[in-house]
Amino acid sequence: MAEYQLYCFAQSGNAYRAALMLNLIGAEWEPIWVDFFVGGETRTPEYRTNVNEMGEVPVLVHGDKKLAQSGVILTYLAERSGKFLPAGEERLEALRWIIFDNQKLNGFLGPFRFLRNFAKLKPDPAVAEFLKGRIMGSLAILDKRLQRGPFVLGERPTIADLSLVAYLYYPAQEFGFDITAEHKHIAAWLDRIKALPGWKHPYELMPGYPLAS
Repeated sequence: MAEYQLYCFAQSGNAYRAALMLNLIGAEWEPIWVDFFVGGETRTPEYRTNVNEMGEVPVLVHGDKKLAQSGVILTYLAERSGKFLPAGEERLEALRWIIFDNQKLNGFLGPFRFLRNFAKLKPDPAVAEFLKGRIMGSLAILDKRLQRGPFVLGERPTIADLSLVAYLYYPAQEFGFDITAEHKHIAAWLDRIKALPGWKHPYELMPGYPLAS
């Protein structure tokens, strides 16, 4: 058995943060596929009792530990490996961007994409327009930040970067707009992260793609 196990599925950008981190640090890990769409696994009593009471992915298993929430998992792996770890005063700055990401950027982008592609009912156009407006505002903030340096905190990538990329590698057609075409600094940054040894696309890194028809 691998040292780490990760409960995940390919369409989850939240899980992608953790899976990408595991790959980039060269960890021995294996995915545990969660049947979110057909079986509704995260909503079952068994999952919420035995895996994660919050009914979410990702969940990282390491020995007798089970860690949920991607920011917690990124921090744990960075501290254990010493890689992508913010140093000194960078720690609070990294946390600031991780919270911004979860609340504002991918926090809106994830639901927007889900409603467009996976929800049984299509979203109200006013709701979709609201979400898109918030997404565009947050992307503009990130794009402006990346004018200052190659990565979010400066010259080297940290867990802040790995949090912020959560949904940004998924195909443009899933969003209905092209993030990289409209934000040149984000595009260059995504290419830099993509060049890191161990990078893989979420649909290659985690199981469950394509969805069963």
